[in-house]
Amino acid sequence: MNKPLILGVSGASGLIYAVRALKFLLLSDYCVELVASKATYMVWQAEQNIRMPAEPLQQETFWREQAGGVSEGKLRCHPWQDVGANIASGSFRTLGMLVIPCSMSTVAKLAAGLSSDLLERAADVQLKEGRKLAIVPRETPLSLIHLRNLTTLAEAGARIVPAIPAWYHNPQTIEDLVDFVVARALDQLEIDCVPIDRWQGH
Repeated sequence: MNKPLILGVSGASGLIYAVRALKFLLLSDYCVELVASKATYMVWQAEQNIRMPAEPLQQETFWREQAGGVSEGKLRCHPWQDVGANIASGSFRTLGMLVIPCSMSTVAKLAAGLSSDLLERAADVQLKEGRKLAIVPRETPLSLIHLRNLTTLAEAGARIVPAIPAWYHNPQTIEDLVDFVVARALDQLEIDCVPIDRWQGH
């Protein structure tokens, strides 16, 4: 793949969504530029009792291990505070960006045009450059503030893909439910690399 895809991981619950997305992207030999927010470190600790390393090369190994030891594809991890990274510039061409999962704090900052870290800056760049940006919000219930922020992002061109699975494909495992959401999110970027049973009609 010539142009990379940016994978943003914010501090929302549901890191399995990011792990599964990364797994299928790497297995399909995509080039992935990954940036995890500062809060992601705390979520890994809370959900899995795992410490995510801060050093980029160690973090690459960490994410590959979490994705099942995938060796395919190209993965580059960026520190959350490195706003001078390649993905912070519109001149760095990409396939777009997927933020999965996406916290409501991140949604609010993106809707307000704030770029306090690299994840937010990279997402803001996708919008200003007219590139694809897909966001997978993971929160319930949604307040009016949440809904208005999501509407603002949709009006700016982002695709909103709530972490809501379907049931018509007869899911048997948690991974089946997660993979459906991941596949639908990647659909917004015109990437088809997740093996799911798609609706074929009656």
